[in-house]
Amino acid sequence: MKDFYKEAGVQTLADGTSMKGLLQWVDKTFAFRDPDEYGHVLLPIGFFANVIHIGNNMGLAVSTDGVGTKLLVAEQLQKYDTIGIDCVAMNVNDLICVGAEPISFLDYIAVAEYDPVTIEQIAIGLHEGCKQARVSIPGGEIAQVKDLLHPKKTAFDLVGTAIGTVQKDSILTGKEIEEGDVILGFPSTGLHSNGFTLARKVLLEPSSHPSRDLLMELLTPTKIYVEAAMKLLNHFTVKGFANITGDGLLNILRLDSCVEYVIDNPLPVLPIFQTIQRIGCIPVEEMYKDFNMGLGFVAIVLQNEYEAIHTFLDQQGIDHAQIGTIQKSQHPKLTVPSLSLVAEQGTIRKYKK
Repeated sequence: MKDFYKEAGVQTLADGTSMKGLLQWVDKTFAFRDPDEYGHVLLPIGFFANVIHIGNNMGLAVSTDGVGTKLLVAEQLQKYDTIGIDCVAMNVNDLICVGAEPISFLDYIAVAEYDPVTIEQIAIGLHEGCKQARVSIPGGEIAQVKDLLHPKKTAFDLVGTAIGTVQKDSILTGKEIEEGDVILGFPSTGLHSNGFTLARKVLLEPSSHPSRDLLMELLTPTKIYVEAAMKLLNHFTVKGFANITGDGLLNILRLDSCVEYVIDNPLPVLPIFQTIQRIGCIPVEEMYKDFNMGLGFVAIVLQNEYEAIHTFLDQQGIDHAQIGTIQKSQHPKLTVPSLSLVAEQGTIRKYKK
């Protein structure tokens, strides 16, 4: 089958084969700290974030991510006061997936030339993102690397690292997920900060003057799910969290459980994704592999707590819906019956009913 994302210039890493050369050396660094020492890594690579031992049953959770080619949309609009939100969101939304509470954030800004107005606009977004996530920025780095950046393509890059804490015996991996559990879905605000290479190729490259309304929609900030996650963790039993970013629904299969995730009530697909699919003539299975399609975050909770959770989240004004349930399976997989989609072994495909 044609790989639209690869043709747009992105090699997806869902099956892990492209990362073997990197991971074999990264994994070896775990041995540099003994299991009983501070700094010992508690999880294998592959979860949304990792946790290191810091003593007294506490772990320090860490996650790093950037904004990607969404920066090019910001440059087209000459609007930089929201991409800092994206940078914070992409990191804290991963961090909470291991059950950690974000506490701090570091930013790295690489620029071709230092422009104080642009930097301040980026900082405005970082401040707003940190406000939503309730984290501080104790430091960071601004590097002028003109020889590395091409002003005709991009004049800067933006990356961050989030830090949080979690008790070692409360780390979420999904290993306790079982038949009968409920899948909660939390809506996205749009593309978030994923799939922009393909989205830009479909929506922006055919036109030398894309509309400002379209650019503004693409620049909609990534939603931050820290408040929802912390409220759930503090009041109910949570089996697992999944941040739906790059690789779409495949992110749910990063949870460590041999079950079938049945999405029998998917959230509505946002119009922006319908537009991308229509203009790009992209198959539905490819769309759900490359984009969040309106589903930004997932929580797996106990069936007998669902009604209380639903009432609680409604009272808190947190938009959510039950989108599916957990069923038994011989191997990890995810199905969307209404779309005849199955996700397994690093890919999403159509199946015959």
